[in-house]
Amino acid sequence: MGLSGRVAVVTGAGSGIGKAMALRLARDGAAVGVWDWAGEAAERTAAEITAAGGQAIACHADCSARDDIAAAAARTREALGPILILVNNAGIAAFTPVLDITDEIWDRILAVNLKGPFLCTQAILPDMLAAGWGRIVNISSSSFQLGSSQMAHYASSKGGLVGLTRALAIELAMTGVTVNTIPPSFCDTPMLADAPVDHDAYARTHVPMQRMSKPEELAATCAFLVSDDAGFMTGQTISVNGGRYFGN
Repeated sequence: MGLSGRVAVVTGAGSGIGKAMALRLARDGAAVGVWDWAGEAAERTAAEITAAGGQAIACHADCSARDDIAAAAARTREALGPILILVNNAGIAAFTPVLDITDEIWDRILAVNLKGPFLCTQAILPDMLAAGWGRIVNISSSSFQLGSSQMAHYASSKGGLVGLTRALAIELAMTGVTVNTIPPSFCDTPMLADAPVDHDAYARTHVPMQRMSKPEELAATCAFLVSDDAGFMTGQTISVNGGRYFGN
């Protein structure tokens, strides 16, 4: 599944799942644009890639802001070349009882988790269409499949991202660009560490494999979806969840 000669952008790649995906795509030969609102974290991921012999550039960007995205895309193209792989991973979460969700909280979660991938796709898709080849992977969440208490805003944003994935897959089916989604379940990341739940106990009682997933396991699935081997897969939801949920 070599990616030599191709440029990938991974948003939210400063830590967690995004970092694991950036490292894996670089290991498979891609030059990687490491985008994150936390600039120092993005720099660390990019440095880790280059230290291992890969090629990467760090971009400090708010992936819900059109101007930031345009600037990061221009910088990535200038440094690495046309962008043919996009992993929309950047996301934020919150636990808020439904009656306490304000307009500001709702709008911010949807701006980052749903509008952001749309804006990144708009900014980068022209490169893919010009090449007649492209891969978009949207990182959604099992919350859209199973629901999640006190996360109406988050689950709604991730469900919307699945809808966006399927709509784009149909629209782009004849162009050589595929669009798929991975909905992580319980994954051992800094974001999960902030969740108000006993992680190990929850995994033992809700996940048939009785453990959390590792970011590297999600990265391996992403690496397949952006490869030539996955060229006939589009609009798919690839659940990596230890058997917690079957279906789409």
